[in-house]
Amino acid sequence: MGLELKRVVVTGIGVLSPVGFSAGDFWKSLISGKSGAAPITYFDTTDFATTFACELKDFKADAYIDRKSADRMDPYCQYGVITAEQALKDSGLDLASIDPTRIGVVHGSGIGGMTVYDQQFRTYMDRGPRRISPFFIPMLIPDICAGQISIRNSLMGPNYATASACATSLHSVMDAFMILQMGMADYMVCGGSEAPITPMSVGGFNSARALSTANDRPQQASRPYDVDRDGFVMGEGAGSLVLESYESATKRGAKIYAELVGVAASADAHHLTAPHPEGLGAVSAMNNALNMAGITPDKIDYINTHGTSTPLGDIAEVAAIKKVFGDHAYKLSISSTKSMTGHLLGAAGVVESIACILALQNQTVPPTINCDNLDPHIDLDVTPNQAKERTIEYALNNGFGFGGHNGCLIFRKGSAS
Repeated sequence: MGLELKRVVVTGIGVLSPVGFSAGDFWKSLISGKSGAAPITYFDTTDFATTFACELKDFKADAYIDRKSADRMDPYCQYGVITAEQALKDSGLDLASIDPTRIGVVHGSGIGGMTVYDQQFRTYMDRGPRRISPFFIPMLIPDICAGQISIRNSLMGPNYATASACATSLHSVMDAFMILQMGMADYMVCGGSEAPITPMSVGGFNSARALSTANDRPQQASRPYDVDRDGFVMGEGAGSLVLESYESATKRGAKIYAELVGVAASADAHHLTAPHPEGLGAVSAMNNALNMAGITPDKIDYINTHGTSTPLGDIAEVAAIKKVFGDHAYKLSISSTKSMTGHLLGAAGVVESIACILALQNQTVPPTINCDNLDPHIDLDVTPNQAKERTIEYALNNGFGFGGHNGCLIFRKGSAS
């Protein structure tokens, strides 16, 4: 007898973003076109080519986590723990009544503990190896956030991290989806977090010529699809989802945000940092996600694109969309919420999936801001500058990472019986 795959729904959301520390505030900022970019406050940027980013302004970890615990977590881990606990609370799950071995965590980070890395490297250089903190390695490694979520909430099911650059948290959600489908758990917490606004990260991305250097206009610097785009704007934050089977959610009367109906991953097999110019890996991921969802391309109404505001990336993704969707590409809406949040690297995929879910809930497409002079190579509806109401039954989210890693998720409005 074959395995019967379960339907999977979203019943909890948590988000910390540069434009909002809750799902409600995040959505209000997106539809109003609010930018989270501003001059960097975390370190002296005097010698840096880029002096701005999308920070979590006024964030205080001890408003969410006791000070002793927070002090033993890198900011990336703090963000992930907080959004996971937001999502668990939002889901209405009574953890005390659930078999702890049946609820798991897949939570990733593209880079991990860069803040503690910077701090401890300076300690080593100034004071020697004997002064390196015993907490350095446990605070640094990208899997520790999944571990912390598990420990703090006594979740004993499958537990691990994904690390696939900017596709990281899409792959976290994909893995959690498949774990549930196969019956290896009954509930999954999944997502990603990133806190990369450090001297080494900003300097490294500057050396790779990946970041915008529009220091005189930070709020206008992230401009996907605009002819004047010159690189991405670094952001930080986290997002988490609680996933469970449709049967479980309906049985307990849970709020169902959306159904996750299609997932896919692929590789460009092309270049360490540049996308395939024809978007072949992206084409594969989108086609495979559509096949899993059992829908034709014309069913998709909205795509939250990877849309980083890099000269090559935006064009390659639009080319891929045209290959997959044909004439329908000109009837659907696309937008890049990175124009507002900046690029959250490993956390980008899940935060943008939350944007898709809220778009389905509100039947509104968030805008691509700063799109004042559309690149002539891009002729799709990129939802420039203003949110747009429209019917959205299915929303697709793309994420592509350095190394040629691609991820794609498809969400359906509510959950048809």
